[in-house]
Amino acid sequence: MASARRMAKPAGEWNQARIRVEGPHVEHWLNGEKIVDIVRRSPEWARAVAASKHADVEGFGMAREGHILLQDHGDAVGYRKLEIRRLFAD
Repeated sequence: MASARRMAKPAGEWNQARIRVEGPHVEHWLNGEKIVDIVRRSPEWARAVAASKHADVEGFGMAREGHILLQDHGDAVGYRKLEIRRLFAD
């Protein structure tokens, strides 16, 4: 999968991100490239959370519904055109 760091646009330009969650399956797309494809509660998920700054947060990312987390990494950040849509099966 593509590296998020490599796919991100330079400072001052907008990135386009899409996150799709279907059951435990999570995909994250950045500027048209899939950068995350993971299943919550999988060994891969546990390793990723353990290696993150959220390792000490009990049950991080396990809620089936609720709030979303928007984060920065210490720099100024802006968001625009945020949409949250519930997708229904046909």
